[in-house]
Amino acid sequence: MAERGRGAARGGARGVGGGFNKGRHGGPQGSQPTMDKPKREAILDLSKYVNERIRVKFTGGREVKGILKGYDQLLNLVLDEVEEEVLEPEPHTRSLGLAVLRGPTITLLSPVDGSEEIANPFNNQED
Repeated sequence: MAERGRGAARGGARGVGGGFNKGRHGGPQGSQPTMDKPKREAILDLSKYVNERIRVKFTGGREVKGILKGYDQLLNLVLDEVEEEVLEPEPHTRSLGLAVLRGPTITLLSPVDGSEEIANPFNNQED
């Protein structure tokens, strides 16, 4: 019998009052004022590239081209008619069709139309 009494004295009545102390540790409180925050704008606006061909480079060196069909705020992309440019053992392209690209692995994203490769202006060409 002494065991039961001791348990209640140590905090056995935890269920009373709705559990652990709400509000003491930053939990949800009913009377917090709500502030109207301006909606955060995305750093990169991909809406102008929907249904356009884009080039995507990934961490690790892989590179694909395809038509942007959709995206989300995490920069996950849906591309159609995807072609991967494989460099090893010999340069060639591999057709992948429709693909979902994970945003955290993307390092570079650029439109295919309107961009061209230029020579490195910082490369010393002293002969």
